[in-house]
Amino acid sequence: MSTFRSAQVTEPGGPFRIVEQELPGPGHGQVRVAVEACGVCRSDAAFIGAAFPNVPFPLVTGHEIAGRIDAVGDGVDHWSPGQRVAVGWFGGNCGVCPACREGDFIHCASVQVPGWAYPGGYAEAVVVPATALARIPDALTAVEAAPMGCAGVATFNALRRSPAGPGDLVAVLGLGGLGHLGVQFAAKLGFETVAIARGDEKAATALELGAHHYIDSTAGDVAKRLQDLGGAKVVLATAGSSEAMSATIDGLRHNGQLVVVGADPAPIQVSPFQLISTSRSVHGHPSGTARDVEETLNFAALTGVRAITETRPLAEVAAAYDRMLSGEARYRMVLTPGS
Repeated sequence: MSTFRSAQVTEPGGPFRIVEQELPGPGHGQVRVAVEACGVCRSDAAFIGAAFPNVPFPLVTGHEIAGRIDAVGDGVDHWSPGQRVAVGWFGGNCGVCPACREGDFIHCASVQVPGWAYPGGYAEAVVVPATALARIPDALTAVEAAPMGCAGVATFNALRRSPAGPGDLVAVLGLGGLGHLGVQFAAKLGFETVAIARGDEKAATALELGAHHYIDSTAGDVAKRLQDLGGAKVVLATAGSSEAMSATIDGLRHNGQLVVVGADPAPIQVSPFQLISTSRSVHGHPSGTARDVEETLNFAALTGVRAITETRPLAEVAAAYDRMLSGEARYRMVLTPGS
């Protein structure tokens, strides 16, 4: 194809427009990916609302991308047209800041998030740095792979790099787009898994996803119920509620850790008395590099972890975005630009 379609937003908070443009070629160190699926993430709303600094308009957002390489630029080795690849929140790094010089690329001062640093995956094609690519295993479809580039890698990385070991009690706070993956990963990593969410009606789903216990956060003291189970070594906070996060801290055992991946501008309420004598801690966790995404995809393929998705074609981007934003889409919305 010589042209491609993308879903653009021309001003902060503006509507989507489907625009046809000339197909760009990859530059040095870049590849072009024919997009087969792109997840619709709540972070996209922050870009569209210009909540992040220096968001360029017109904007093409989308950072949960899955597709196939269809062109390779100069200076790119080990990648070739036809390979199935994913690109997530980590869309490249500067290579020269202190974090990059330490090899800590996810903390790059200028991390290149698709849909912010350059046009993202709400499109039929996207040009990305080759360093952003993760291989997709054959066992996963593009729709299954796309959410792993942000929601999947964020929860998997947070859990595998936490202080918890196999058999430890690990609670996942929230059972939405992040939490339903967190519960699956926690169970498959060998943790005694607790799902915490609002309402009794979510209990059956939590157990189907692999949880060993369910706590309805509206029915009593969450921290006490965690302590009744022995105390959590880790609480993975996926729900975007600082109040709900704060309510779990006393449910941590000694040396327990609240690991935060859900975003909320309100402060988490914690007293030094809750931390000092028990050596509890509160720890933030970002998503992961392209290699982390690849390892997440491989683990999901091996263990059967899958995002629960609802798909829409690119032409229905506004409806897909609205369903994500309203919470009507219970887990993950995915655009399928090729359909």
